Amino acid sequence: MSMMQAGDSAGLLEYQKIKVHSDVEDATPHRLIQLMMERALAKIALAGNHMESGNVEQKGNLIGDAINIISALQQCLNHDADEKIAANFDALYDYMLRRLLQANLNNDRSILVEVAGLLGELKEAWDIIQDKE
Repeated sequence: MSMMQAGDSAGLLEYQKIKVHSDVEDATPHRLIQLMMERALAKIALAGNHMESGNVEQKGNLIGDAINIISALQQCLNHDADEKIAANFDALYDYMLRRLLQANLNNDRSILVEVAGLLGELKEAWDIIQDKE
């Protein structure tokens, strides 16, 4: 019975990889940003779960993944389109990155909740932009 469960889990993971690859391959630039935000939010949520269960290594890996995604979002900012807005987003991303490091170092789930809230608000705004295009 445990062999079937292990096989089922492996199949599910493979399906998820294919689905993610397909989503990214077919995505518009706007949708790619949405996917990155969704992925970072998922990583932060999972990190919180591992933080609570005491799985330090997995928590650190997931926070590191979220940091990498938010860093990539920061690098995607178009400073030529509107320097002031880009600078504000740059500062916000920088703040989120510093807070994630603090959450990891201090094992503080409330900081993860804070960052997820900020990123969630950005994603909601980004989703509205998509709806209006």
